[in-house]
Amino acid sequence: MSFKTEKEFKNPQQIKMLLWSVFAGSKGCINRVKIVLKIKQTPLNINQLSQVLGLDYKVVEHHMKTLEKNNLVTKIGEKYGAMFHISNFLEYNIGALDEAIDKLDRKMNSKKVYL
Repeated sequence: MSFKTEKEFKNPQQIKMLLWSVFAGSKGCINRVKIVLKIKQTPLNINQLSQVLGLDYKVVEHHMKTLEKNNLVTKIGEKYGAMFHISNFLEYNIGALDEAIDKLDRKMNSKKVYL
C-alpha cells in the first residue's frame, strides 16, 4: 500500500492501515520505527542515521525510500547529504503512529502458547 498525497485518505482507518503496513507489516519494520523516532527529534541524513542506529547505510537508504514513498518523511536537499524529517502528514497523524507502535510492542511482547 502506497499513498502519494494526504488527499487520497478518506478516513482515519486508511491512515491506520497505512501506518500498520509500513511499521508493522514486514521484517524490518522495527528499523523504520527507530528511524522515524530519531528524525522526529532532529533532521538527519542517511549516513548519520546509519551511524546513530548502528545499521548498514544501504538498509537505512532502503527504509528511507519506503518512508518517503508513503509520504511519512520529507527530504531536504539532494544526493548524499540530503536531510530527512518527518512529514507534515505524519506530524498531523502522530497519534495514529503512536497507536501503531503500541500495538506492535504488545504484539512483540505477547507470549505465544502452542497446544
